[in-house]
Amino acid sequence: MDLLTRDIIKELIEKRERWCVSLYLPTHRFGKETKQDSIRLGNLLREAEQQLVSGGYRPPDIQKALEPAQKLVGDSMFWRYQGDGLALFLSKGFVRSYRLPHSFEELVVVTDRFHIKPLLPLLSGDGRFFILALSQNEIRLLQGSRYRICEIELENVPPNLEEALKYDDPEKQLQFHTKTGGPGKRAAIFHSHGGGIDDTKENILRYFRKIASGVHEILRQETAPLVLSGVEYLFPLYREASSYQHILDQGISGNPEEMSPEDLHKRAWSLVEPIFRKSEEESAARYRNLLSSEKSSHDITKIVPASFYGKIDLLFVAIGIQQWGTFDPKRNVVCLHAKAEPHDEDLLDFAAVHTFVNGGTIYAVNLERMPNTEPIAALYRY
Repeated sequence: MDLLTRDIIKELIEKRERWCVSLYLPTHRFGKETKQDSIRLGNLLREAEQQLVSGGYRPPDIQKALEPAQKLVGDSMFWRYQGDGLALFLSKGFVRSYRLPHSFEELVVVTDRFHIKPLLPLLSGDGRFFILALSQNEIRLLQGSRYRICEIELENVPPNLEEALKYDDPEKQLQFHTKTGGPGKRAAIFHSHGGGIDDTKENILRYFRKIASGVHEILRQETAPLVLSGVEYLFPLYREASSYQHILDQGISGNPEEMSPEDLHKRAWSLVEPIFRKSEEESAARYRNLLSSEKSSHDITKIVPASFYGKIDLLFVAIGIQQWGTFDPKRNVVCLHAKAEPHDEDLLDFAAVHTFVNGGTIYAVNLERMPNTEPIAALYRY
């Protein structure tokens, strides 16, 4: 599974070409349905080809442009490792694909920029969290949303404790085993050869520092909560080893090797949901308290430029609503249109994506959950 970072989103929104093809489709993680996913992609590529032909592009150029995606249609290994949705972006000399924990509606968009709006639920600050499962034989990092959970591939992280420390102090090797802690439950125990409790703690810390270093590379731009899963006495040790500032005080106790992703998701969501709900309520209250000040706005013609220049700290945006128009950053001019016109984009989406890229917090909510009666509301940093 792939993780959307600010750098990825920034790369996509900054890409401008004569044509940019954005493809979205739902996918399946396993089963016979995976064969249907490749058929869906083939159908979407034919639709993209028709749009490019209508745009006046030559068939040889179109074939060359879509060739990388066409190869994926028949790649059985590619379809064997999917999430709930696939986002694919193509332009001249540019191909990006992301397997994501979100089931997209089938969509093809061909314009001079990539279409980012379907990614918005994955960027919102009211439902994204992570789980780090610490166990004997493996380390797992999972990304969760309100409805789904998926595992993220870990790089530069030792696969297990033995591998992490096998070259460190061979006379004081740390071992890790389990003991029965009750019917159907097992608790993880650390012990070391050639040392006492202090040596054991130091070895665990060394192990966790190696894990935390690799996890930090993935989460360095994140502010989403991280829930630890494992034996409870390990939680303060990992917090000591990690520099990530958003680890929850409460974790998921027990041996995560015996927990499915669905089990972890259910238990983690019970911990993070009250935090998200409180955060949204407090953010809405902040906005209402500053309604009469210059730090707040619901004027999209002011919010769009502010998002582009990184001035927005907090943004509420209504899902399922579009405001078509254009923004010219050279002249700092926003033009609004009642209906989509050539080269238009959804400016609500524009504001949300640029707020995310520039480190602001987004709440993508239904209109009835907006802190005002407008489809957009912002608090400025300054």
